Amino acid sequence: MLFQNKFVHYFSIIISIVFICTLFYMIYKSIFIVDRQFLDIDDKTYVNQVKIDDFTYSLAKRLTLHCKGNELCEVQSMLDFTTNIPYKVNESIARSARKVVSQNYGDCDDKSNLLISLLHVKGYEAYFVLVPKHIFVIVHLKLNQSLNKKALYIDGKPFYKLETTATNSKIGFPLRYKFDQIEAIVDPFKNKKIKYKSLEYKY
Repeated sequence: MLFQNKFVHYFSIIISIVFICTLFYMIYKSIFIVDRQFLDIDDKTYVNQVKIDDFTYSLAKRLTLHCKGNELCEVQSMLDFTTNIPYKVNESIARSARKVVSQNYGDCDDKSNLLISLLHVKGYEAYFVLVPKHIFVIVHLKLNQSLNKKALYIDGKPFYKLETTATNSKIGFPLRYKFDQIEAIVDPFKNKKIKYKSLEYKY
């Protein structure tokens, strides 16, 4: 009887410890998710759904296999795939890359999340640009030849606009926003706004 009482006592302690550890883990995970996905921009909250997983990895690899490492080919191929997904307004928060592809529709949030996830798989430096009622992607390219397109220079470093909502759009889509309309340039994988000293839009 004494042995049984001790066993029950120790067993209840173990169960309590496991419960407390599980509770702390869930709280930590919730905070981590909020920290990595939710970003306050002025009086609004932006939610990103970028992800590097088996799905985005295999999709990016398949889309760029024929490019043999040519960065223009790789980026344009991933952009073509994204722009040819039908545009449809998503009234909820942005969806994951897998859902956008499987459901075959998306708005600027959804499709930008898909594209930047693919770009990140291939090692490209790319950011979100948030402007009023819209979001697009910019990517840094180390070009050996002239693209003959204007780039957004962030502290002297060229980034080309990728517009996911315009079917068959090309790298270097025209920037039709003034600098004071740019609400934030965001690294969604760090979930932080990019700090910069200068912006230029030029060839």
